[in-house]
Amino acid sequence: MPVTVKDIADMFSKDVFTNKGFYCGKLTDMEFDLSRYKVRAIVLEAAKNSVLGSLVGGKRGVVIPYTMVQSVGDVVIIKHVGEASLAEESAALEEESELTPVPAGRGRR
Repeated sequence: MPVTVKDIADMFSKDVFTNKGFYCGKLTDMEFDLSRYKVRAIVLEAAKNSVLGSLVGGKRGVVIPYTMVQSVGDVVIIKHVGEASLAEESAALEEESELTPVPAGRGRR
């Protein structure tokens, strides 16, 4: 099924949960690899009292590799995050990526 701009736009502000049912926060942005026509990552505003918030302190702009996304519907389901799993996925994303990092403050809302 092809993904349309409307489908992408509908993802913003969706609640994000882990596959174990823990609330993580709201989806605020997405990163794309335009040379491969793929979604690279989703960006969350982590809730302070969430499992993700306990790892990062409720910060805005928490980047989750798209390989961790398991399902998108009324909510977004990601693999359960812990310090080890988040570090492994981030390392895999960096190895896969051949893109130049975006300077801070650019490419994000």
